[in-house]
Amino acid sequence: MGRPPPPHRRLALSPTTVQIVAAALFALALVHTFSTKFFERLAHTRPAHAGVWHLLAEVEIVFGFWAIVFMLVMAFMVGQTEALAYLDARNFNEPLFVFAIMVVAGSRPILQAASGAVQAVVRVTPMPRTMAFYFTALGIVPLLGSFITEPAAMTLAALLMKDTVFAQASRRLQYATLGALFVNVSIGGTLTPYAAPPILMVASKWGLDMNYMITHIGWKAAVAVFINAAVLTFMFARELRQLKASNQSPYSGIPAWMVAVHLLFLLAIVVFAHHPAAFVAVFLLFMGVATAYPAYQDRLILREGLLVGFFLGGLVVLGGMQQWWLQPLLMAMNESQVYFGATALTAITDNAALTYLGSLVEGLTPEFKYALLTGAVTGGGLTIIANAPNPAGASILKSTFHQGAISPLSLFLGALGPTLVAIACFRLFPM
Repeated sequence: MGRPPPPHRRLALSPTTVQIVAAALFALALVHTFSTKFFERLAHTRPAHAGVWHLLAEVEIVFGFWAIVFMLVMAFMVGQTEALAYLDARNFNEPLFVFAIMVVAGSRPILQAASGAVQAVVRVTPMPRTMAFYFTALGIVPLLGSFITEPAAMTLAALLMKDTVFAQASRRLQYATLGALFVNVSIGGTLTPYAAPPILMVASKWGLDMNYMITHIGWKAAVAVFINAAVLTFMFARELRQLKASNQSPYSGIPAWMVAVHLLFLLAIVVFAHHPAAFVAVFLLFMGVATAYPAYQDRLILREGLLVGFFLGGLVVLGGMQQWWLQPLLMAMNESQVYFGATALTAITDNAALTYLGSLVEGLTPEFKYALLTGAVTGGGLTIIANAPNPAGASILKSTFHQGAISPLSLFLGALGPTLVAIACFRLFPM
């Protein structure tokens, strides 16, 4: 008799009709993600319904829209009670958290603190000022995601570079920077076990502590982040030197006590990240303070945050029905295959979903777990949907791109080089 397959190979799921419909709608949502320019053109050629076409041209709307379609179809197929029971069983903690942390991290007092810290590093970096700023924003801010969470790091990096870099950059520099930013944030949150969503999903079950993350994954990610930032800084040195940048932080005038209060709000939301009732309460208190002191605030990015939350909520609803094909596909691979498989699958589905599905299987080897974790974060910059913070960055920066839209193909190409650097660091350095 032959040897029985390992535990992670013994999985076979039979899809229901509802699951097949969900997979089809998920595929349509992916196609829609790559077709937003088509709807933008319809808005100009069909002015009678321009509002609807503009709405469908928003990348952040895509998965939320198709999730609503799926829930209506599901209610028709199996009844309203069962459809609502499925919806109630979804965990919307991540969309809520990303919304809250994005708005708080984008407030003027937090940006003043972050910008001041970046300017302090820039002043001691032996490069021309704009090059030093670029390297710091692209190389150091993403690593802060390991401590203040990836969505907060993405928000800070995007807002800091929006006017200084993206608004002045050539198309080539824009997409190279966006791709590297997405990759660096995705891998930059791996120094701790709580900041990167795909790590967080399995940290408790797999016993991943700070020591493991730093010694096995985090230091390799940091090397990749610095390589990506350094390569682009010197590759685009001529253009970066021509950018206009102030010697002082663009954010100033906020008293230290107000900055401290906002930093406490940010810290509290991070600490209570797994307790939505708690961090939503902190967020509402933040909104009260922001309203009471309007002189210390710019416009809060509530619209952008809500759109990103809607996007991620739709991904939660549709993604919850993809286990029947995704988990067997993932678990049929060996350690090397699962790394590259996870990297590729991350581009078409949220990377936290991949590691969560892996956590459902018992008896995985340490090598398999390492491959799944590192593969999931490696591919996190290839598309907007690959990593939860990406829609936040895209929402903030898209107005600086041609016609206010980010090309999925150009983003993929811009992220390809930094992704290959991450692959080299995770696969060539010893585990």
